[in-house]
Amino acid sequence: MQSSATANAADAAPALHRTPTENPGLKKVLADFATLTEALDYAAKGETGFNFYSARGALEDVITYKSLREQAVSHALRLSAAGIKPGDRIALLAGTETDFLKLFFACQYAGAIPVPMPLPTAFGRREAYIDQIRGQMVSSGARMALGPAEFLPLVKESAAGHALDLIGSLTDITALPEGQGTLSPGKTDDLSYIQYSSGSTRFPMGVMVTHASLMANCQGMNKHGVSTRLTDRTMSWLPFFHDMGLVGFMFGPLSSQTSADYLPTEDFARRPLTWLKLISDNGNSMSYAPSFGYELCARRVANKNDASLELDLSKWRIAGIGGEMIKPHVMHAFAAAFKPYGFSDQAFCASYGLAECVLAVSFSKPGSGMLLDHVDKTALEDHRAEPVAAPIAEDGTLNGRTFVACGRVLPDHKAEIRDGDTVLGARAIGRLFISGPSIMKGYYNNPEGTAEALHNGWLDTGDLAYWIGEDLVIVGRAKDMMIVNGRNVWPQDIEWTVEHIDGLKSGDSAAILLVDGTGVEKPTILVQCRASDPAERARLVGEVRTRVQEAVGIVCDVVLVPARSLPKTTSGKLARNRAKTMFLAGEIAPIENNNTST
Repeated sequence: MQSSATANAADAAPALHRTPTENPGLKKVLADFATLTEALDYAAKGETGFNFYSARGALEDVITYKSLREQAVSHALRLSAAGIKPGDRIALLAGTETDFLKLFFACQYAGAIPVPMPLPTAFGRREAYIDQIRGQMVSSGARMALGPAEFLPLVKESAAGHALDLIGSLTDITALPEGQGTLSPGKTDDLSYIQYSSGSTRFPMGVMVTHASLMANCQGMNKHGVSTRLTDRTMSWLPFFHDMGLVGFMFGPLSSQTSADYLPTEDFARRPLTWLKLISDNGNSMSYAPSFGYELCARRVANKNDASLELDLSKWRIAGIGGEMIKPHVMHAFAAAFKPYGFSDQAFCASYGLAECVLAVSFSKPGSGMLLDHVDKTALEDHRAEPVAAPIAEDGTLNGRTFVACGRVLPDHKAEIRDGDTVLGARAIGRLFISGPSIMKGYYNNPEGTAEALHNGWLDTGDLAYWIGEDLVIVGRAKDMMIVNGRNVWPQDIEWTVEHIDGLKSGDSAAILLVDGTGVEKPTILVQCRASDPAERARLVGEVRTRVQEAVGIVCDVVLVPARSLPKTTSGKLARNRAKTMFLAGEIAPIENNNTST
C-alpha cells in the first residue's frame, strides 16, 4: 500500500507536457545563424524543444531550448574550470536522452569538440563495440569520455592504455565546481564536432564539421529540402551518433526552432509501431527512416487486426527515406498498409547525403512522392541507365532494375558525375563528386584519407550515380562493385533477390567475392539460416542459387551461416565488407554440412 508521504510526493511532482508545436511571438528563422550556439541562443527565446518517449509511447522527459541553453552554459563553465580548453575533444556516448544534449551543447559553449559515439546496443558483439569506440577515442585524441553510467565499464575497458582526464556521466560533470570557468563558443570556421562514419573500425574516419558547414547544411535542408513550416513538428527514432539522427533531427529542428519528439532506437526495434502511434498522437509532419524502418512497420501491421490500430497519419507530409539504398517494393508495401490510416504515398521524400557533406546533398520535391526509374539490366552493366517500360518482362524474367531518384542538389552546392576526368551527361553512370559550403574540412588526424577524398574543393563521394534531368539517382558504392566474368554486378541486386525468398528478409544475406585456392574470384552469397533440418537447409541453398542465377545471371556459391551472424553498421545497414572480413577470419562460421557446390 502506498504511504501518504509517497502519495503526496507523487502529487507534488509536476506533470510532463510536451513542448508546443508553434512559438507564439517568436519569428521562425530557418538556420540563418553563424554557429550552432547562436542557433540555440535564438531558439531559447521561445517555448519549443525536445521531447523523449518510452517504448510504449509515454512521455518521459522534456527539455525546452531555453532550459537546454541554461544547463549547457552551466556545464560548459564546469568543463572549463576542470581544465578543458577550446579545441579539446570529448567523446560522448550518444544515448537518446537529455543528458547527451546537455553534454553536447556544453562542449559547444566551452569551445570543446564533441565526438558522438555509438551505444553498445548498436552492436551484436561486445568485442566489436570495444574495438569501435577505442579506435574513435584514440583517433580523436579525446581528453574525456562521458555517457550513461551503465555503459562506463565498457568505455573504461576500451580506454585501457590511453590516459583520459575523466570517464564519467553527466552527474560527474554536475559535481564539478563552476569556479573560474569561461565560455568560449566556437566561431564560424571552428570545428563544431567530429562525426565518425558508421562503418569505421580499423581505420576510423572522423569527419571534421565546422559551424559554417553545419549551418549551411541546416539552412539548405530547412529552406529547400523539406521547406520547414510554422506548423511542422518532427519525430525520430534515429540514433544521435549517426549523421541523419544528429543533424537531421537534432540540429535541423533546433536551427528552425521546431519541436522534436524522440523514441530510442532500441525501443523502435522492439516496438516499431510506437513510432507511428507517436506521429499520430502528436501530429508530427516530418519523420525519416531508412527503408528497413518502413519495412518493419509494414510487416508488423500485417500481423495485426485493423481494428487494433488507431492511427491518423494524415499530417505526415515529409516521410523521408535515406541512409541506405531505397527499396521501392518496401515503400509500396508500407504505403498500401497504412493508406487506411491516412498515409499518402505523395509524402515520400527520397534524399541522398553523407557525413562528409554534414548530412544532406539532395532532396525530392516535398509532396511529389517517389520518382521511379526502370533501367535495362544489360545496359546497367555497361554503366548506362537506359530506360525500360518495366523491370519485369511479360514472361516474368527480370530484365531491369528500378531506382528511386533522390531529387535535386541543394542550392549553392554542385554535383558532377565523372568517369576519370570526364564529366558525364544524362543517364551515364559514373562516380559522384560534390562541392559547396557543406563539404567537410577533412578527416580528423588523417591527411591520407583527406587527400584521397578531397580534390580541388570537390568531394569524391565514392558513390556511383547518374542524372535524370536535374534529379540525382544513386546506383551504389563504387567499392562494392563486383566484376564477374567481365560483367559489373551490384551486390544489392543479389541480396534483393535473396530477401524475396520465403522465410528470408532484408539483411539476411551478404554478396561478396572470395578468392579460391587457384586465385580465382568467386561470387559468394552468405545467407543467414534459421532452419535446423538438413533437408530444409539443402532446399534453401538450391533455391538461393537458382533464384540468383535467374535474376542476376551469375552462378554463386551459397554459404549458410547462423541467424544474426551478419554484422550491421551502427545505422542498421548491412556491413558487407565487415561480413567478408569476419567470414575470412573465422568469426562467422558456416553451418555444418553446408552444401555449396555448384
